[in-house]
Amino acid sequence: MPHLLHIDSSIQGECSVSRKLTARAASAWRVAHPGGTVTYRDLGAEPLPHLDSESGTARMVPPEQHTPAQAASWELTKELVEEVLAADTILLGLPLYNFGPPSTVKAWVDHLVAPGLSVDPATMTGMLGGRDLLVLVARGGGYAPGTPREGWDHAEPWLPHALSLTGLEPRFITAELTLAEVNPQMAELKPLAAESLASAERAIDALWSPVIA
Repeated sequence: MPHLLHIDSSIQGECSVSRKLTARAASAWRVAHPGGTVTYRDLGAEPLPHLDSESGTARMVPPEQHTPAQAASWELTKELVEEVLAADTILLGLPLYNFGPPSTVKAWVDHLVAPGLSVDPATMTGMLGGRDLLVLVARGGGYAPGTPREGWDHAEPWLPHALSLTGLEPRFITAELTLAEVNPQMAELKPLAAESLASAERAIDALWSPVIA
């Protein structure tokens, strides 16, 4: 039975563009997979604990030597890895915050990189490959080639590298200039913002559309 893992990370609730994009994609996935099931995780509303000096070393110590804090962290990592293993498709909403990913997404990735669970410790090859990881990106400004802030987006380039040990290979659909609607200084960019959003929505709608020969 097809299974979808749907993850949001925005802190903006109903105002979030990335949440609207993931909701659209999840709806399209359900239509294409009427018998499928969905697991939903909201990193914005229920953030994962960041790795700290008490718990983070759980990935460096044999389980039989874990302290209580390490054991709890390891169990959470196992839960997160199992969510990914159960999924055929993963939807991740990725807003750009201060030119980087939300810290909650970084925490999710840090938990996923776990020798013995997602990485083969003998070969250092990923164990989570073979799944479709779709990342729906929302960027308030413009970061495309030729723009003044080209190269300032440190979220989208980072994610493939961060997940590389696990075998997950993200592909991206991006809407940018999303702040044009609320920032008066960006008012002249509203048409470009609308075009970018429409392009992202078209790409989402085509994801699971039947191919007509």
